[in-house]
Amino acid sequence: MDFEKNVFVNCPFDEEYIGLLRPLLFTVIYLGFTPRIALEALDSGSPRVEKITKLVRESKYGIHDLSRLKAKRKGEFFRLNMPFELGLDVGCRMYGAGKLKSKRCLILEEENYRYQAAISDISNSDIATHSAEPERIVREVRNWLASNMRKRPKGPAAVWGAYIDFMSKNYDDLVALGYSKRDVELLPVNELMEDMEEWVSKTHTSQISGLP
Repeated sequence: MDFEKNVFVNCPFDEEYIGLLRPLLFTVIYLGFTPRIALEALDSGSPRVEKITKLVRESKYGIHDLSRLKAKRKGEFFRLNMPFELGLDVGCRMYGAGKLKSKRCLILEEENYRYQAAISDISNSDIATHSAEPERIVREVRNWLASNMRKRPKGPAAVWGAYIDFMSKNYDDLVALGYSKRDVELLPVNELMEDMEEWVSKTHTSQISGLP
């Protein structure tokens, strides 16, 4: 795969986050990039950290959502996977050689400034917030990727509209194939990305204005 177009996606994999993960992945694909995510291939025999480090090294860009830094219920542990993988990505850029020096990161959070209490080392970094709103995560991801493209792509509203069109069409197609509503909600990420890539290539190729 092309290092210059790969985007490592580091985010929660719980069911609550899927409403943000879908538009995030769609935005990456719609703008002509390739999302790389641990769930893209199911291999129980491969140690997770080896898979993650491979994805990090193969991706020029990284999107890291730290919105699970704080536990929601008493006695619940907060999630350390996302900051750990952010550290791997930053370390790869700082200590790697050649093209790895050109790596870029977008850090996402749900609320402004909350991350400072958990990871003060990134307090001087630019952090984008999405307030757990799907349309807002489209805007933040689109705007960040656009800043790394030679040509200006379609605006956030156009990307969001395309996402809604895709979701509607994909739902109808899956139901016609015998999927229940619950099956559609739990569609494996690798299959979802395949559907997104196919839909974008058939429907909106001419609307991708620029590539990195």
